Amino acid sequence: MSETRSKPRHRRRKTALAVGVPLALTAAGTLAYGTDLGVFGADAQRTASAATAAPAWATATADGFASVNSLGQNGTYGGRDGKTVTVKTLADLEKYATAAEPYVIVVAATINMNPVGKEIKVASDKTIVGAGTSGHIVGGGFFLGSGVHNVIIRNLTIRDAYQGVWNDKDHDFDAIQMDGAHHVWIDHNDLRNMADGLIDVRKDTTNVTVSWNKLSQDNKAFGIGWTENVVTDITIHHNWIRETEQRNPSTDNAAHAHLYNNFLEDVAGTDINSSYGNYSRGATKMVLENSYFQGMKNPVIKDSTASIVQKGNTFVGTSGRNESGGTAFDPKTYYAYTADKTADVPSLLKSGVGPRSSIGTATASTTAAAATTLTVAKDGSGQYSTVQAAVNAVPANNPSRVVISVKPGTYRELVKVPANKPHVTIQGTGGSRKDTVIVYNNASGTPKPDGSGTYGTGGSATMAVEADDFQARNLTVSNDFDEAANQSLSGHQAVALRTAADKVFLDSVIVSGDQDTLLVDTASKDKLGRVYMANSYVIGNVDFIFGRATAVIDRSVITLKKRWNGTSAGYVTAPSTVAGRKGILIANSTVNGDVSDRTFYLGRPWHAGGDASLDPQTTVRNTNLSAAIRTTPWTDMSGFSWKDDRFAEYKNTGAGAGAASTDRPLLTDAQAAGQEVADWLGDWTPSAS
Repeated sequence: MSETRSKPRHRRRKTALAVGVPLALTAAGTLAYGTDLGVFGADAQRTASAATAAPAWATATADGFASVNSLGQNGTYGGRDGKTVTVKTLADLEKYATAAEPYVIVVAATINMNPVGKEIKVASDKTIVGAGTSGHIVGGGFFLGSGVHNVIIRNLTIRDAYQGVWNDKDHDFDAIQMDGAHHVWIDHNDLRNMADGLIDVRKDTTNVTVSWNKLSQDNKAFGIGWTENVVTDITIHHNWIRETEQRNPSTDNAAHAHLYNNFLEDVAGTDINSSYGNYSRGATKMVLENSYFQGMKNPVIKDSTASIVQKGNTFVGTSGRNESGGTAFDPKTYYAYTADKTADVPSLLKSGVGPRSSIGTATASTTAAAATTLTVAKDGSGQYSTVQAAVNAVPANNPSRVVISVKPGTYRELVKVPANKPHVTIQGTGGSRKDTVIVYNNASGTPKPDGSGTYGTGGSATMAVEADDFQARNLTVSNDFDEAANQSLSGHQAVALRTAADKVFLDSVIVSGDQDTLLVDTASKDKLGRVYMANSYVIGNVDFIFGRATAVIDRSVITLKKRWNGTSAGYVTAPSTVAGRKGILIANSTVNGDVSDRTFYLGRPWHAGGDASLDPQTTVRNTNLSAAIRTTPWTDMSGFSWKDDRFAEYKNTGAGAGAASTDRPLLTDAQAAGQEVADWLGDWTPSAS
């Protein structure tokens, strides 16, 4: 949108529940989305009659050191001797996880930890398992204290407690922390983007197996030890560890540490760089075999007092220390295992780690059909080589979910999901949202190829979504229009993503541009358009979150960017809300960027086309504001005063926050109670599919 807003413009609306993360691909290459567990009721209930045989996943037992008979516990089998319950709320999850009796607890929804960083104190004899790929724990995790034993945590996505500080010393928010526990199996989980570590095995915790997990996007992946005693026995196998800086893992004073068939990857060109890989510390005895290290700095290191025996490992593009020495032990004296060939490890783990659609699902009578999946790959290994070709293949008026699974790569194309193709998910399959990029460079003033004029603001979008019930996940949508090189063009508005639909869910994405990055619109002025963005990044400088929709940006990072000429000046939001509806809500997020202090407004009112009947609204609450935000954070636009519309804050923090004044309205507690995320979402509960 132009800074004077001479043209009508649309806005999007976001809903406010924390929901899913990228769904995992099955080994067969099919993206399933779990099971319909609604037959079990809104609250947790017993899943099946006593006459129904328990599925194999409910009676599975651990391998490795978790299978060893010791400390009065013969192996690790979790809650198999108890009831099976299905949970969809934090209250129910905590109720059953902390109970004295055994339970198999099926997590069948996205559960947001409240407060952020909460770690549920799991009691002994529990299996906590995600239902297919739908079990997500957001903003917190699990804690297993002294003496807790016989616990299985499987098939979950645990993510996004990150608080904006990379090496965070103030927030000990882990995905799974164990202090003095024993006989624990952590299997087939997706763990990432937490405030501290992903897995902590501390204070004499022992008889642990960690298998088939994806650990990524974190400073500290996996720490073991923190004790003077040398008692920990741990098996770590078939884990994909990527985009993590340290503790990959760090193993301190472990009596027996057996690491095999793991894939440690440092991807060139990403923001996260490894400082070291496997580290044997103190008196640790480590056996490290048939693992694959790619691009890692200091892939294997040891203290002078520690031991590492290496067997059959592969190192590609690594640098720095790669050490071994001392004597260790023979794992086969404790348990049986068969290592896969090292050369097969990358492909085996890329297709096999993380949540499986076959784990945590109910019996056949309650299992929903899997989503139709279309695959896209630039190299020709998929069904389609462009994202738009896959969208075109979706049948008109499709009645159920179609997942477009996009392999890593940069796709320079325009993508449009038309209104007659609802229930579409576009899902990147890389380990990071940066791995799959959809990008183009049209701007408002860019001439159309057919000579029929220019694109206009809405028409400039790299991706346009006009279909209801749309989801995007684990990818980047960008507009890389070069303003400096196109000063002759009359319009520099360059939209990355435009939504003009209801129930649009954007999860774990990056939306990147300069002016007018994210346009949240509705199909028409009289229609509702809700958008919910979570665990994501929005990058821009001028009015870069704008439009007519009811939009929630939750638990995300809004990155302020300098303008094309190097100056710092901008506006975060420009709502054009219809009277009687809710506008843009930014909640539980961070606003920062490499710009000058006191140069950015939080928003201004966009009365599209001079429409005085509009009632623009932006609320920013429970969000950390950097010093880039002006002390008077709202401003007028095109002759319309922001004071005549709805702009407010509530309990923001950081250098950019401020006290209430006539130029800085703050909500009262009573007012804020009516401006929660759920108030924006209404009857819609976003869920990953």
